[in-house]
Amino acid sequence: MEVTRLFDVIRYQKANHPQKVSFAHMRNGKWETFSTEDMIQAANKISLGLLKLGIKPGDKVATVTDQNRVEWNICDLGISQIGAINVPVYPTISENDYEYIFNHAEVKACFAAGKGLYDKVKNLIGRVATFEHLYTWDSIEGAKNWAEVLTLGEGGNFADVEAIMQQVDANEMATIIYTSGTTGLPKGVMLSHNNIISNVKATSKEFPVEAGQIALSFLPLCHIFERMVTYTYQYVGINVYYSDIDTLGEKLTTIKPHFFTTVPRLLEKVYEKIVNKGLLLTGLKKKLFFWALEMADKYEYDQKPGFLFGIADKLVFSKWREALGGRVIGIVTGSAACPLKIARVFSAAGVPIREGYGLTETSPVLTFARFQEGGALLGTVGIPIDNVEIKIAEDGEILAKGPNIMLGYYKEPEKTQEVMSGEWFHTGDIGTFVTGPSGKKFLKITDRKKELLKTSGGKYVAPAPIESKFRESFFVEQMMVVGESKKFVSALIVPAFPALKEWCKEVGISATSNEELVKNPKVIAKYQSIVDELNPNFSHIEQIKKFTLLPNEWTVDTKELTPTMKIKRKVISEKYEREIEVMYID
Repeated sequence: MEVTRLFDVIRYQKANHPQKVSFAHMRNGKWETFSTEDMIQAANKISLGLLKLGIKPGDKVATVTDQNRVEWNICDLGISQIGAINVPVYPTISENDYEYIFNHAEVKACFAAGKGLYDKVKNLIGRVATFEHLYTWDSIEGAKNWAEVLTLGEGGNFADVEAIMQQVDANEMATIIYTSGTTGLPKGVMLSHNNIISNVKATSKEFPVEAGQIALSFLPLCHIFERMVTYTYQYVGINVYYSDIDTLGEKLTTIKPHFFTTVPRLLEKVYEKIVNKGLLLTGLKKKLFFWALEMADKYEYDQKPGFLFGIADKLVFSKWREALGGRVIGIVTGSAACPLKIARVFSAAGVPIREGYGLTETSPVLTFARFQEGGALLGTVGIPIDNVEIKIAEDGEILAKGPNIMLGYYKEPEKTQEVMSGEWFHTGDIGTFVTGPSGKKFLKITDRKKELLKTSGGKYVAPAPIESKFRESFFVEQMMVVGESKKFVSALIVPAFPALKEWCKEVGISATSNEELVKNPKVIAKYQSIVDELNPNFSHIEQIKKFTLLPNEWTVDTKELTPTMKIKRKVISEKYEREIEVMYID
């Protein structure tokens, strides 16, 4: 069968490789599994139930969850089958943002996860004129449960749904995804069935997995990256097991996945834990550990392991793979730049890391590094996927054209025009093409166009490469380069406190709090040595002249990070305005 709409994907799975475990999630300490047929039957009931509630083609239905769960996929499928529009909403945004999105999208119904999200959303009833129906996936006293929608659909005639399905055009809007953004009100990105399906078909040919294998999913489904990947898993016939971040380590060793997607920050944290464990070793074991790590630091993609590498693999790297379940054959990372060291070290350890690039507006993948020999180049985000064209504008901006480019921003044609030149989408990122040993051209992202700093001397500085290089140090948790309209470049640095505290023990520094640590002269001297070591990697104007250590990590909850873990430069600059100014006092 031909797959052109989102709801075609699960039926394609049924026709080509039906699975006993299409999806699974943990409930009350046990895995609850759903076969391909289970997914279809439950979604059909949701479709019929929504029709009985008065939901019509084109109506907006919001979905809100704080962790991945199969109910989300069932409702997503049920919504799309009747031509309604799924509006997934980030769980961490403010109540004001919820109100804006629900009003702007004219949401008519919502499925929410647990009590916290239910309480947040129920307050919108009466404040959003179109909002009529609210159901929860968890059982919550006083709340309507989604099982009521399933029950409503049990007595319906599926022919009513089929008639609507036949009328759904692949080029019609399937979803509105509100981008979190670093400033201003969120914009609603309109994506069609074809936008997303074109991505599914292109990426499915490049994933190193096959029907019946296992993928672990923990990135939020409200983000188009994980959502598109989940459709791809269905298309290929992969068994999808859901996990939350808190129990990820346990799930990796029990589920033993073959594949998963992630963000660089999580890989950085795993790497930091590995190094911290290495620091606790003594004698020969410690020497062997750091000898292996030094070898990994020199690894290049497609490198053939030699004799010494084989020893390092047996003694050290094999244990890393076991910690990830022992069967991982590929990991794709996206959302933010992956530090070169992270991609290099994990790949050297037999856990291939491949970086992808794209935006919500591009459904999302534009390029990604392939797993086949010659298909990846360290420090780049790969090559364009099928049907996508990439070109570099005169000012260095990356432009993209293809079937995955959004329909536009919902109700905001002016903003749509700002990012479109005919069929070409302006990504806002700066980049260039690099030719690899295979002769293929790989895209390299150098910075965000809007994030370029301009010093008082008129020189432009790209913060991202500097920040990425510094985060390779396992003493640096987070970093933000500053210097707009200043005479030199400085940085705010959040130390990696577990590694720092281990170092403090070794050198005899007793620390009672993070606040005391960042003010300790020996600690400051330690970070000055890191700055001195890394500065030669950059031109004179890009080098960090001064820095300030901060005692608290930036998080989504404290508003310094977007839900996709990107730093909010404006928020951080305002919050630490005093600390920044002090660095520029002569």
